[in-house]
Amino acid sequence: MPDAPLFDALLVENVHADAENALQAYGPVSVRRIDGSPERATLEREAASANVLGIRSRTQVDKALLESASALRAVGCFCIGTNQVDLAETARRGIPVFNAPFANTRSVAELTMASVIMLMRRIPEKMTAIREGGWLKTAAGANEVRKKKLGIVGYGNIGAQLSVIASALGMHVYFYDIEPKLAHGNARPVESLDELLALSDVVTLHVPSTPRTQGMMTRERIEQMKPGSYLINQARGDLVDIDALADALESGHLAGAAVDVFPVEPKSKDEAFESPLTRFSNVILTPHIGGSTLEAQAAIGADAGHKLSRFLYEGATVHSVNFPEIEPGPLQPGRTRLLAPHMNAPGFLRRLNDRAERAGANVAAQFLQTKGELGYAIADLEGELPADFLDTIEAIEGAIWARLINGPEA
Repeated sequence: MPDAPLFDALLVENVHADAENALQAYGPVSVRRIDGSPERATLEREAASANVLGIRSRTQVDKALLESASALRAVGCFCIGTNQVDLAETARRGIPVFNAPFANTRSVAELTMASVIMLMRRIPEKMTAIREGGWLKTAAGANEVRKKKLGIVGYGNIGAQLSVIASALGMHVYFYDIEPKLAHGNARPVESLDELLALSDVVTLHVPSTPRTQGMMTRERIEQMKPGSYLINQARGDLVDIDALADALESGHLAGAAVDVFPVEPKSKDEAFESPLTRFSNVILTPHIGGSTLEAQAAIGADAGHKLSRFLYEGATVHSVNFPEIEPGPLQPGRTRLLAPHMNAPGFLRRLNDRAERAGANVAAQFLQTKGELGYAIADLEGELPADFLDTIEAIEGAIWARLINGPEA
């Protein structure tokens, strides 16, 4: 285990316990916890001394918080999205942000498949009726999913996993993606979104929120869907025109829908949820729980925690969402690793090497990557370093911060 200082991590929003072991996979880390989403004043006070901040989806990491957290070196989003973090500001301050984009794949795929079955069997309507004293014991409008056509928009990890499950149940699976993707099982790609909408009995969305996808399911596209079909959105809340979806349900053009994500969501359990979809008995509404299984949360804790630990004790930034990606590998015995994020400008690496040479150090290995205005340099050094070495590195024009990782004894 590297002989390094003890880092301090603050975890909020009930991050899974598996994150603690993962955070210490490469070296000791002191972990503090705050249950739930803390009040802003509490968060700023507790984050002031933290080297690592671990959050989920509710905690906002903005410029004001970053200014109060002067010791912060990394942010871990123990979830899928990173919209709650100011990625530009964290990059400017040399703070890499990590998430766990694939850890909930199976959980979301299972919820989607369950929604497909429930909708096609008209379970939401029958549940509503029976709670009101009714007894809709009828096969009218209820169907098996076997031989039905499932249209998947976005054939990434979740879409591909879903296609395997649906194929196993006998569905005919089609998908549309803006990039060529290798089909799984009996899934078949289609040439356009319009084609997918027109042929599918069920359309399900599995794309990120980008300028290209925001509002993609417009009124016109919903109208292009097959009459009597179903729409499922368990991806991002800004993909669907909710009012247009409500109108399509009202008119009967769509037979039902399942929605787990919304344009506006309550910030806490005490805030009321409002949506024009709540009046429909043929709609499954869930409170953004696609990845809310014990298995997914454990996997997210392990994934994001492991990435943070590797950054703290190796300087690795692979899979960071806002930072140049470097995989430096383990530090060799007898060496000291220098980490130096900096503004991307000509000459920084030359000046860094000059400082190392003046300090009497040999550069045994070196890495440099840039991303936009940010650069990230790593140098593995041999030789004794003077006490003021980090000061000389941070004094280089464009340097953001610098720190050293000591390797194992030779």
